[in-house]
Formats: sequence, structure tokens, C-alpha cells
Amino acid sequence: MKGVRAFSLCQHGPFWIHLRLDKTRPWSLPRHSRFVIARSNATVTQKLDLTRAAVNNKPDIKAEDLAQAIRRGKTEINNKLQLSPVQKKVRELRQLTRQLQVVHPNVLAKALHRGLLFHNQELLAINKPYGVPVHGGPGVRNSISDVLPILAKMIDGMRAGPELHLCHRLDKETTGTMLLARSEMAASRVQELFRTHQVEKKYWVLSVGVPVPSEGVIDIPVVEKAISGPQPHYKMALSPVYRLSEGGEGVTRVRANQQAHGAVTHYRVLASSGGCSLVELRPITGVKHQIRVHMAYALGCTILGDHKYSHWNKLAPQKLPEGVLRKLGLEQSKARYLPLHLHASQLTLPGISGKGDITVQCPLPKFFTSSLRKLQIPLPEKR
Repeated sequence: MKGVRAFSLCQHGPFWIHLRLDKTRPWSLPRHSRFVIARSNATVTQKLDLTRAAVNNKPDIKAEDLAQAIRRGKTEINNKLQLSPVQKKVRELRQLTRQLQVVHPNVLAKALHRGLLFHNQELLAINKPYGVPVHGGPGVRNSISDVLPILAKMIDGMRAGPELHLCHRLDKETTGTMLLARSEMAASRVQELFRTHQVEKKYWVLSVGVPVPSEGVIDIPVVEKAISGPQPHYKMALSPVYRLSEGGEGVTRVRANQQAHGAVTHYRVLASSGGCSLVELRPITGVKHQIRVHMAYALGCTILGDHKYSHWNKLAPQKLPEGVLRKLGLEQSKARYLPLHLHASQLTLPGISGKGDITVQCPLPKFFTSSLRKLQIPLPEKR
């Protein structure tokens, strides 16, 4: 059997085609085709030599080198992006939050130990960081309750000290003063003080809008409601017991919702500028999300970074005025990264076991003071 091989180039690479000239078969190539094949062989051979030379001269590319080049490209792109100081602070905060959620429990306990605000033989107060939950749960790697045994050893040394117990809780996004007890008995006493509203709590918030009047008391019950729509979810809502009369000249009492909880909050504007304000709130009661609901729906001044209560019937990033975005150096598309500006600034407990009152204050986190500075809202003098 005789045959002719022809070289061909395609998108998958060069290959050879073997054409058989079998005398036993009734077919063969025409006479003029032999010249075409010979000419094609000469041309393709030249192309093959050039291709081989290019391949031989090309340096080897390793997977590691390629990955480093991609990382360098991403770094160069990130470096070209000009971030405002607020955007840098937000990025640092997000990175810190992720780190605290994935670090070893010893690291989180050490951070809490460094931020210790007060301690005696019965109680101690810590500065709760942003983004760390108080209790563990599905998907939670680190929580305040998980590291309490480690924190107790750091405070009392390596000797086996008393366990620490939670006296109350703060939301994951809330920062500030949090009380712990050294014994179950002390924790029970403090929890009873919270339950009977004997603990004076002060929170500072940075709100979008200025409450009118500048000081007052909000006494509107709060109830949890199911929100239907494209994104079904639950959120707390107002459940007022009074409504405007038909003529709008007065108010009439309505039947109270049996599922609602009484919620009373005293508020006072400390400073304001550019359509935003620093507000001090003293919740008399302790209903879930009470401060956030009263600020958003009773006063119409949503807390900066409160994406849950910025809209009623949907879950979406907070919509900020153009002037606020300009001062913060943000675009609306980046507003979703703003943290909740809600800080437990002070707690005052009445005397326990014949002792005097205990007052614990906690400084504002850096992202909070940075936002105040950008919005040109001055901090009040020492309280």
C-alpha cells in the first residue's frame, strides 16, 4: 500500500493526514492533485519550521508565575483606585470584622482583654467590637460567649478563676459597653436590674436627619411583623395605641395589639450639621431593636448604616442624600458597606450589696468618630 501524507493546520494544532493509494481500491488521486499536494507540503513545511522555532524560543510559563502575574495585575488595579479616607476606614473595618470572626478564640479574648473598661470582685465591663455576635449559632465561628473561659483566665492569671457570665446582650452590629458577672448569683442580680428597668443606659447614634423637636420622649409600642413581597422577612414595627381623628384635629385611642411590647425612649440631639445629627438616647425599656425602630419610624431619622430599617417593604442598602454622600466621600453604590453607627456609650447600675452606683463609659469606635469628622459634627465636651 502506498500513501501520501499532507500536513494541515487547524484551531486545535497541526496534524498529518495520510492518504492511502491502494491498488486494490477502485479509486486514486487525479494526476493534477499530485502537484497540489507537493506544493502544499513545501509551504506547510516552511510554516511548521517557523512554528517550531517560535515554540522553542518561547520561555516556559509555570502556573506559579502565571498566578503571581494575575495577583500583580489585581494589585495594580486596586492601587489605581483612589479611595477616600472614609472608604479606607470602611474597608479596614470590614477586614477587622472578618478577622475577629475567623481568628483563634485566644486572639479575640486578648482583644477583649485589652478593651477592658471596668472590673471588681463581682462585675466587669468590656468594649464589644463591631460585627462580633454575643451568642454562637449556625455559621458563627467566634462569639463573646465562646471566649469567656479564656478571658477569665487572662484576667485572673493562669490559675483556675471563676467563670464569667453574660448579664445582657447587644446586637452583632452594636458596639460599646457590655457587662459580665463573675458568678451566677451576681449575673442574676444584674439581670433583675435590667428586667425592672433600673439600669440607666445611654446610646449614641449618628442619624440621617435631625429630630424635631430636639429633645423628647417616644412612647410607642413595638411589635414584630412579617413583611411580604419579593424578599419576605421579619422586622420590628411601631404599634401605636392612638391615631388621628377623621378631622385631624385630635387623636383617638385604638385597641392595642396583644403581641406588641411597650417601648419608651428618651432622646436628645447633642450636635448636628449638614442634615445629620449626633443623638443620645436613653431607652427606658429593652425591646428588640427599640432604638432603631423609634429613630427610623417615630422620628423619621434613620441611623447611619441601618440598612434593615431604611426601607419598610424591602431589604436594600440605605439611600443617602447627595450632600451626605459627598461629605462622606462615598457613592450610593458603596453605601451598603457603611456600618451601623449605634454605640452603647454608658451604663449606670444602682448600688449592689450596699455599695455605691457603678458608671461605666466606653469611647466611640474609630469608624464612628471618622464619620463625625467628615460630616463636621463636633463631639460634645466631656460628659
